[in-house]
Amino acid sequence: MFLAPGWWLLIPGIVLMLWAQSRVQGTYRKWSQFRSQLGMNGAQVARAILDRKGLGHVAVEAVPGELSDHYDPQAKVVRLSESNYYSGSIAAAAVAAHEVGHALQDAGGYAPMFVRASLVPVANIGASLGPWLVLGGLVFNLGGWLVNLGIVLFAAALLFHLVTLPVEFDASKRALAIVDHLGILQGDERQGAREVLTAAAWTYIATTLYALLQLVQLLMLRDQR
Repeated sequence: MFLAPGWWLLIPGIVLMLWAQSRVQGTYRKWSQFRSQLGMNGAQVARAILDRKGLGHVAVEAVPGELSDHYDPQAKVVRLSESNYYSGSIAAAAVAAHEVGHALQDAGGYAPMFVRASLVPVANIGASLGPWLVLGGLVFNLGGWLVNLGIVLFAAALLFHLVTLPVEFDASKRALAIVDHLGILQGDERQGAREVLTAAAWTYIATTLYALLQLVQLLMLRDQR
């Protein structure tokens, strides 16, 4: 897709994604070096919040990888990367609280989270297959219907990214409020957590912008046919 007509449209999105990825890694490394005053590791932070919110049935598990943290709504499990699960750093506390934020969304029936989950299958198909359908339809002259199908599928992938934004922002908002209310982080530690979660938010913004630019490029290809 990058070498197709209109490739230049994707450059701002690529630059923003590279910058966002660099920022989140740098901010995470920075605050991973500072241990919180309470010294609670990520697993303890997650467990404390879940229990306080009446979600004792939600488990907390360690998983391999770096920043592989996520909440599994099907299994009702908060999964933290091993580095965050065992670490007592400010970064680990922020990430753990964020993932618990998703568990709270699930328990509270937060609508955008369920909308996002319903879009996952078509979004996966649209992101991987949509651009190829457009190119295939144009290059091999297979018909406008195939081009339009590819665009519709890719638009569904973009919709997934758009819905992801409020889901992730809300989880971070909940996380910051919870660690403040429970006193898990003290003083400047809260600012550190905010920096970690803000940096992570930029990765979602960058991904969404890139997908939007890709859709614009696909529309340009169709109109130039």
